[in-house]
Amino acid sequence: MRIGFAVPVSGSWATPANMVQVAQRAEALGYHEVWTFQRLLYPQGHAMGPVYRSVHDPVVTLAYLAGVTSRIRLGVAVLNMPFSSPAMLAKQLASLQAVSGGRLDVGLGLGWLPEEFAASGVPFERRGRRGEEFVHVLRRLWSEEVVEHKGEFYELPPVHQDPKPLTPPPILLGGSAEVALRRAGRLADGWISSSREDLDRIDEKIYIVKEAARAAGRDPEALRFVTRGVTCIRPSGAAGRAPLTGSFEEIRQDVAVLEARGVTDVFHDLNFDPEIGSPDADPEESMRRAGAALDALAP
Repeated sequence: MRIGFAVPVSGSWATPANMVQVAQRAEALGYHEVWTFQRLLYPQGHAMGPVYRSVHDPVVTLAYLAGVTSRIRLGVAVLNMPFSSPAMLAKQLASLQAVSGGRLDVGLGLGWLPEEFAASGVPFERRGRRGEEFVHVLRRLWSEEVVEHKGEFYELPPVHQDPKPLTPPPILLGGSAEVALRRAGRLADGWISSSREDLDRIDEKIYIVKEAARAAGRDPEALRFVTRGVTCIRPSGAAGRAPLTGSFEEIRQDVAVLEARGVTDVFHDLNFDPEIGSPDADPEESMRRAGAALDALAP
């Protein structure tokens, strides 16, 4: 089991200084990876919650952290493909892979918020097929000398895109619907669960991804299964507590259960705790709690 930690990207604690402090402390403690996430817009009056209200760009954040760390891997869970062109994102991620020394892991998703599609000038419909074509073009741009493509959603005349990454970053796909799980098994290097995942039944989704990989002639045991841990530090012994909510000891036990269910990577994401990732939270208290969690939950 690989253990990661999310850097401050949401709410009042998400300052550059705090990003650096968390990333460097995670590296010193032996965490495998630090993670970010994307929220392009927050519609006025939306009920999704305060943790989505104020979020930094994940690619810029990881590029910044690449310069102040040396070993720890850098992940994003996830970038929504429809909000960018494959050529633009391929260029950005290839550069990030270069400046980080090959430490990047790329989570890609389809998006779910209609307002973000409207602002990006992209239709909400057929986003699954769009995503498949996007991944295909992205990988070609990272690997082929000349790329020419004319598809349903994207078109490239014969072009070069250099410099290419010496090692293309792994692509992990998100999504919870069965069709998305099967897509991850067919196409990706792994699957990333969402912040709303039912962790008590995550093994059922892992099984679907693995079966799709096997049916596609791929090795299902080579895939990564990454869980965003919506980790909330609370008093122990609460009745009916959710996985990864409770005392440090309870949370460590939950991580062991996830490993037994087939999860290969867990990252603790305190951004999704409304007591920490909200614009109204006390940033000093958030960092105090994050520091305690980093020490107590380290691999």
